[in-house]
Amino acid sequence: QVQLVESGGGLVQVGGSLRLSCTASRRTLSTYIMGWFRQAPGKEREFVAARAWSNNSTVYGDSVKGRFTISRDNTKNTVYLQMNSLKPEDTAGYYCATGKNIRALVVGNGIDYWGQGTQVTVSS
Repeated sequence: QVQLVESGGGLVQVGGSLRLSCTASRRTLSTYIMGWFRQAPGKEREFVAARAWSNNSTVYGDSVKGRFTISRDNTKNTVYLQMNSLKPEDTAGYYCATGKNIRALVVGNGIDYWGQGTQVTVSS
């Protein structure tokens, strides 16, 4: 089993920045993908970003392209989500997730583990 621990959420003003962290207890498969989803109350879950652990392949949701950046630190089993130019519509719970196939994960399929979530609130 893999446990995912997220941190870094908080309250920021419009245009501000936050960096979220997701640390895995271990990486059992080198082919695993780590990514981020978000969900606001009353709205459907939305894909944010994903990165392959074994290489530099990345995918971003259309709503965050150019503003968010996903990165990794292999020595710490940690994936980061740098969020810049934050907007009120970015307000949501952000969840780290793992999967085996990046093309499946970006549409919410084949997810093996979820983190507990961290709240991001962007004030107008």
